[in-house]
Amino acid sequence: MTSFRKGDVVVCQFPYSDRNVRYRRPVLVVSTAAFNDAQPIAWVLMITGADNSRWPGDVDFGAHYEAAGLKNPSVIRTAKVSSVELGDALRLGSVPSFILSEVMTEIGSHLGLAGDTNG
Repeated sequence: MTSFRKGDVVVCQFPYSDRNVRYRRPVLVVSTAAFNDAQPIAWVLMITGADNSRWPGDVDFGAHYEAAGLKNPSVIRTAKVSSVELGDALRLGSVPSFILSEVMTEIGSHLGLAGDTNG
């Protein structure tokens, strides 16, 4: 099995919370390679088209979507996190470190890790 790293953009089966279905779609890996290699899952965030309505915490690829292997302008939806099996995943590319940093800050904010412990 291929090892995936935090910051990789991959295509895999992503579950939907409002439907009992999975679709093959691009996602951003946010768990470490060590975590991903230790069990058959990885933590990922949904990637969606930039023309969709925005959610709080979305991170825009800007002009970097092509370097990540995406065909269209896109955003990383930090509120849509899932554990997925990456056995049949295909790596498309990766995000620049400044985008990954922004994503991790948003995740920390969602989890109350940015100093707010009362959340």
